[in-house]
Parts: sequence; C-alpha cells; structure tokens
Amino acid sequence: MCRTGIRSQSGVMKYLLFMLVAGCVAEAKGVAAPAPKVHQIQANEAGLLVNGYLVEGAHGVVAVDSALTITDARRLRKAADALGKPLLAVLITHGHPDHYNGVAALLSGRKVPVYATAPVAKVIRDDDAAKEKQWKPVFKDEWPAKRAFPDHEVKDGDKLTFDGMTFVAHELGPAESHADSCWELTGAERAAFIGDEVLNGAHAYTNDGHTAAWLANLDRLAKELAGVAHIYPGHGAAGDASLLAWERTYLTTYRAEVDKLRGGADTLSDAQRATLVEHMKAAYPKAALEFMIALGANTVAAELAHDHGR
Repeated sequence: MCRTGIRSQSGVMKYLLFMLVAGCVAEAKGVAAPAPKVHQIQANEAGLLVNGYLVEGAHGVVAVDSALTITDARRLRKAADALGKPLLAVLITHGHPDHYNGVAALLSGRKVPVYATAPVAKVIRDDDAAKEKQWKPVFKDEWPAKRAFPDHEVKDGDKLTFDGMTFVAHELGPAESHADSCWELTGAERAAFIGDEVLNGAHAYTNDGHTAAWLANLDRLAKELAGVAHIYPGHGAAGDASLLAWERTYLTTYRAEVDKLRGGADTLSDAQRATLVEHMKAAYPKAALEFMIALGANTVAAELAHDHGR
C-alpha cells in the first residue's frame, strides 16, 4: 500500500496510469479484485456521534458523508490520507450539516466530485445559511467557515462506479430530513449507507417533522435492502437489517408518547416536554444525544395534530 503523498498533477497521472496497468495485469491473470473495505470514522458526542465513511477499493477511496465540526472533519481527512490512495468521490446521504459540513476540509487542496440526489443538493443549498445562523452560536469556532456543496446531481436509480466499486442512488424523499437518500454498494456482499434513516443507539432528530414518512421509509428499506449484509447508519454502530426495526420501534414509541402528552393540542408545555424526556430516557436508558428528545417535541406534536385533524 502506497502511503506517499502525490503532490503534482503529473504525479497523480503517473499513479493512476500505474494502477490502471496493474489492474489490467491482475485481470489478465484472473486475480479477483479485493472486496471494498469500509472504514467508519465516528465523531465524539460533541460532534453528534456522526459517522463519516471511507470505502477503500483496490486503488482508490470513496467517502460517504463527512462530519459536523472542524476537529472531526480533520480526523476524517487524516484517516483518508493514511490510506495512501486517491480520494475519488464524496457521496452525501442528506442535507443536514453534520453530514456535509466537513466536506471542504476533506477535499482541501484537491478537486474531487461531490455527489447527491437533486433534492438533497437543493436542501443543502437552500438551508445552509439558516443552519449556520441556528447552530454556529452553539458550536462556535468548531463550525467550519468554509463548506463545500454537491457539484454533481444524480437521479433515483443512477449508478456510479469508481475503481470497480458501484454505488446505486436511492432517493427516499422527506424522512429524518427534508430530503433523504441511501447509497447502496453492489457486489458479492451488498452494503447500504442509509444516512439518518437510523441513528443507532441515539435519540432521533425529529425536528424536520416527517416522522410518518420516516416510518414508511423504514418499511420500504426493509424490503429493498433485504439480504444486504452490512447497514451503515448516519450515527452509531453499523449492523444488519435489524437496525431498521430498532429505529422503527424508537419512532413509534416517541410518537405515541408525544401524542399522549399533547392532549389534542399541537404543542407541548414545558412540563409535558420534561415528562417526555423522562419517559424516553426510561425507555432508552443507554441512548446518546439526549437533547434531541425535547428538541423535536413540538414539531412532532404539530405533525400529529395535523395528521389526526388535531
């Protein structure tokens, strides 16, 4: 494995030419390319435990999502550099800043395409300024001043191949965010990068108000990803399809608690939100990101009031 940084454009071209020739020789000899290796780089709790993934092929790397804070974005860049292979592309699952904020740091000094579905790309462009206004006072100097947006848009079902690794884009619509997507890695062992359709072992962000659609998405994914060996969520440990059932149970529990507490209203009082926090902590005593419980309470109350005609 080459670990020497390639600084010049001519050096990059020589490296890629060498790898192309090496790949052709291996193919001629009937040597199968090694299966892609997925590296999960998880932020600490201050960075919301968000996952950035580096999918390492024989000769290059594809990143899926990034990080929220400057510190975690630099950790992701360091991990990518340590692989000693060129970064070929970045794939974004959805438009929340904890998944795209760190792309600029990951790409610093190199030109690499950033892909997203058209709805995801639009949400990022439309909401970035508001998200910065909302969250920069919270994260202060850890909020990246420079952010990179998707510059290549794809449609549902589009296939992208890098270094023999083929990713299929699945457009999911509103769910955890205003526009979600999933990237499926095809091959002998299928894998899926599902973004925040699952926050494994953490309380969910429900403040975008699409929990009913989110539940429907989880049912859809359970069918479409049947047989997928590895599920890589936006937060928490990777696993199998049981992660989808875990998230479904969590959201069903949260919605039921909010519905019971709201008493027909479209908001919760401070006391009701405190009770919600108490009940969800009792139901999920080990779950991280506790602040998420109260954050989305009124949004979900309004969603339920609308769905039930109040």
